[in-house]
Amino acid sequence: MNDLALLLSPEGRALLDEVRDTDPARELAVATRLRREHPAELVSAALGQARLRQRAVVKFGAQDAARMFFTPNGVEQSTRASVAAYRARRFAESGVTSVADLCCGIGGDAIALARAGIRVLAVDRDPATAAAARANAEVLGLSGLIEVREADVTEVDTAGHDAVFVDPARRGGRGRIFDPEAYSPPLSWAVSAARRAPSTAALKIAPGIPHEAVPEDAEAEWISDGGDVKEAVLWFGTEPGAVRATLLPGPRTLLSRGLPDPEVRPPGRYLYEPDGAAIRAHLVAEVAEELDGGLLDATIAYVTADELRPTPYATAYEITDHLPFNVKKLKALLREREVGNLTVKKRGSAVEPEELRRKVKPHGPHAATVFLTRVAGAPAMLIGHPA
Repeated sequence: MNDLALLLSPEGRALLDEVRDTDPARELAVATRLRREHPAELVSAALGQARLRQRAVVKFGAQDAARMFFTPNGVEQSTRASVAAYRARRFAESGVTSVADLCCGIGGDAIALARAGIRVLAVDRDPATAAAARANAEVLGLSGLIEVREADVTEVDTAGHDAVFVDPARRGGRGRIFDPEAYSPPLSWAVSAARRAPSTAALKIAPGIPHEAVPEDAEAEWISDGGDVKEAVLWFGTEPGAVRATLLPGPRTLLSRGLPDPEVRPPGRYLYEPDGAAIRAHLVAEVAEELDGGLLDATIAYVTADELRPTPYATAYEITDHLPFNVKKLKALLREREVGNLTVKKRGSAVEPEELRRKVKPHGPHAATVFLTRVAGAPAMLIGHPA
């Protein structure tokens, strides 16, 4: 928080502009030069903030990241702007006009909500984090819609807000926390807070949450952005019991229809790799039905089909070869076809992609993709290319 106070001064803001594009390799030389004219503490704070802003570009875009203020945990744990904007649209489309954003972090979700025209009470108990959220609301011109409060979220009265959003801390001193009751605050408390909301509530949770931990009165949504699974959300006051996978950009949403597991069938001409959100949401059966496909193995989320059907919910590959797992045969085949650009994907195999690359030593002008998996329980290699 002391660093932030320094950076918010006129001298600090000017120094931030000066060091904005500093190459990390030149930091020491830049710091030595700047300390001749500025306090060492301010120079250190400015260069540290410049590094955080550079890291934040991937989540917030260059324009916002260059103006916002971050903490190391804030960069790591904040919601990607595209995901936050999608969620804010869902709130707005349900008629929500005010949200209590509990565990707001540096304000990523509060910013998206305010930009959707929603009034936000943003709460975080960490002084430095709350100060960063307050500064971000100001620099982005949203302080009229965002009130930041430094407080324990379990002691905040959310009356007067028609919706609640809770983003519990899912990291501790030893890294990621997988037990939902070890979140801070625990998932059970967040669910209780959500159920007290007058209209809608959303809880951001880890995408690996067991499906049996999802409350019966919640809608469960898994979200991916650009093919990478980013989070899961429990919605209250929407569609109880619904399960969906949402893909960004788009959005495109696949809803569960309660289908039985797809049949296992021999490899067809095409292999489809379902989007991670569909896999996490247990919607591989819905993807397979759309493709008129089956599974290579009952326990593995690879779909096989005879026809090429474009779908946003899976990536298609044309398969040219299906072999039992054998490194020597794979090496000979790749050498014969002069494959130097080799993509290795695996599911249901203990072999590490880098280890396989070292053994087969790909060389040549052509490209191929090899899938290390199981076919009807047997270790196999499928070779092909994007369709």
